[in-house]
Amino acid sequence: MPTKPTAPVPPRTRQPKLAYRDGRFMESSDARTLRIGAEYLEPQARLEKAGVLNTIVFFGSARILPQDVAQARLSSLEAENAGKPLPEEGLRAARTAVEMSRYYEDARKLARLITEWSLSLKRGSHFLVVCSGGGPGIMEAANRGASEAGGLSIGLNIKLPFEQKSNPYVSPTLNFLFKYFFMRKLWFAQPARALIVFPGGYGTMDELWEFVTLLQTRKMGHQAFILMYGSEYWKRLVNFDFLVESGTVSEEDLRLLRFVDSPEQALAIIKQKLRRNRAMRAALRHPFP
Repeated sequence: MPTKPTAPVPPRTRQPKLAYRDGRFMESSDARTLRIGAEYLEPQARLEKAGVLNTIVFFGSARILPQDVAQARLSSLEAENAGKPLPEEGLRAARTAVEMSRYYEDARKLARLITEWSLSLKRGSHFLVVCSGGGPGIMEAANRGASEAGGLSIGLNIKLPFEQKSNPYVSPTLNFLFKYFFMRKLWFAQPARALIVFPGGYGTMDELWEFVTLLQTRKMGHQAFILMYGSEYWKRLVNFDFLVESGTVSEEDLRLLRFVDSPEQALAIIKQKLRRNRAMRAALRHPFP
């Protein structure tokens, strides 16, 4: 009797991936809301675990160099062209870099002073933390100053095609990376008690105007203030008085910005403003030193 043919065994089905472990799906447009949610929840969890309560945010150009680096580049350019006419454009740029480098050193000093003062309050290293965009330039100066004071600092990095990479002075446990600008901006604003805006370009101005608008429209949800560092730079760049004269902003709106020109002046205003902040007073439970 002929044997009945055996049905072929189907190939073993590959085990499917869990959706949240599927890299292709997670990077797709369909999963955008999940990525946005992750960029809110992950920083929130890490900051809460670290006990970070309040931040002072530094904004400014990623292209401003440390003073020694800028001076070395200028000296190198002059040495390479000794006895020859120096290229005017390159020489001008190198001299400007040296001039602008004072803002790097001022940001570094101010971050150090803020961190030393914060640590002196005996409320822990996470009570009042310097925060920057985590990249080079003024951002590096802020993280560097906090590190030199023996404190922690936050770096809110973002993926960009150029310029942005994490500087070595960000505290490793407080180093973040974002895909979306608006989620990064949320974490700049949400714990911030102050914003210090050093000279910068498009990115700095973008962040400044958003922060000003949040304060103007009272959308911050807590008290905060803005210091514009380098009055000569900012008043030459933006005609703030003309905005008032034109009726496009009010005198009260203009008072949202306070101009400062030295680390000591900035620190004095920060202390004064925070003394008047009810939430900060309640957290301290005793007067500021």
